Amino acid sequence: MGSVRPAAVSGIFYPGSAKELEGSVDHYLSQVEVTSGSVPKAIIAPHAGYIYSGPIAASVYARILPARDRITRVILLGPCHKVAVRGLAASSADAFATPLRDVQVDKDALARVLDLPQVNVFDATHAPEHSLEVHLPFLQRVLAQFKIVPLVVGDASTEEITEVLDILWGGPETLIVVSSDLSHYLSYAEAQKLDSATCRAIETLDPAGVGEAQACGRVPVRGLLALARRKGLQVSTVDLRNSGDTAGPKDRVVGYGSWAFVEPSTTEHAVNSDQSFTEGSFGAATKRLLDDHGPTLLKTAAASILNGLETGQPLCSMPDQHPEALARPGACFVTLKKNGHLRGCIGTPIARRPLIVDCAENGFAAAFRDPRFPAVTADEISDLTISISVLSPPQRMSINSEADLLRQLRPGIDGLIIVDQNRRALFLPSVWQDIPRPAEFLRHLKQKAGLTVDHWTDTFQAHRFVAEGISVTELADPRSIWLQPERA
Repeated sequence: MGSVRPAAVSGIFYPGSAKELEGSVDHYLSQVEVTSGSVPKAIIAPHAGYIYSGPIAASVYARILPARDRITRVILLGPCHKVAVRGLAASSADAFATPLRDVQVDKDALARVLDLPQVNVFDATHAPEHSLEVHLPFLQRVLAQFKIVPLVVGDASTEEITEVLDILWGGPETLIVVSSDLSHYLSYAEAQKLDSATCRAIETLDPAGVGEAQACGRVPVRGLLALARRKGLQVSTVDLRNSGDTAGPKDRVVGYGSWAFVEPSTTEHAVNSDQSFTEGSFGAATKRLLDDHGPTLLKTAAASILNGLETGQPLCSMPDQHPEALARPGACFVTLKKNGHLRGCIGTPIARRPLIVDCAENGFAAAFRDPRFPAVTADEISDLTISISVLSPPQRMSINSEADLLRQLRPGIDGLIIVDQNRRALFLPSVWQDIPRPAEFLRHLKQKAGLTVDHWTDTFQAHRFVAEGISVTELADPRSIWLQPERA
């Protein structure tokens, strides 16, 4: 039997019994609202005690679940906290222990980088280190069978990290995990400001933007950002909080964030999947979808309204009876206007069901369940126009003030979701046509959410998205959607 590196922080950073640990990790994962879409090639996730950073780590690990049986190798990089090391330290152990089971080290993969001058076996730094260990139980709950390449990172250049990651990059069987917390022991407001700057650096793949005080895992983070930029990866922020938001006081907090990196080839397969997209690829793919299938979506929304008038229920649309593009998960809003005035608008900001089903459900809801309007009647049908907007995945914005949010808003482009104090509201990009000024746009959105126009708190969140749309006015015969409803 080979040597096993014992767990160093079991019972301290996470529960020491297998049953409690399994329950703890599963609980955190169950709290994540998982959407379909591309599985990340690489992630950044925190490594603090689970009561502090467990929810933030779970938010990105949940995105690995669809590749449970595909990913068999995890390259795990984290900073040293106890025993300093030059370069990257490998372990001589054959496995790493956790209360759940031992995790085998991929010796064959490790051998490919041991010849590099910056990589050496140094067990002394691994023995007490928690930055790698705390990730293992999450990996054990989201993956089936896998091996790890555990590397503790000390004093190393960005180029040295990039070289190691490039050699170990692999294919779809390999996941890269970089372990890092963010700011340490600042006040809540100071941490939010600094962590937002770090978030922007990560989102823009800017290694130089991650300074010494911004992340304990800044060295491996910089290496990943440099390689991700070179390989054309798309990065999205999954979560950004601090210990004051989870389980600690707000006078001295530690920041945590999680990010997902997706290879460019995988973004072409999702229309509104998760946050792994670029606006360019989303726009091109969705315009093609609407060119090919936009009339079908409009007819489906109309058919669902007619079905509602007849039965009181939305149209039951069967995805397997439609083209694959409409059967994939998608998120849309259906807008009804009567004689040019809004008559109903309901939608889904995140893809949770086939686009064709989402369209049918939201068409019905816009006509009969928008609380701002009475239910549509049969004698109004001839005066109604339908528009459908297909939404990109919402992206959480890194903001430190209302002025910062207003500076980042792009009139005519951004749809916006705001969330605070259990209230939320959404404006589609089309609202800019009626409210073109950012300050006024935000004021109206706050009012829609039931907030005061001057409302602002440290917990205020903003998420932006883009959208592509189609309207019956673009059809050669707009009334045909009512005459020939597509009943799937």
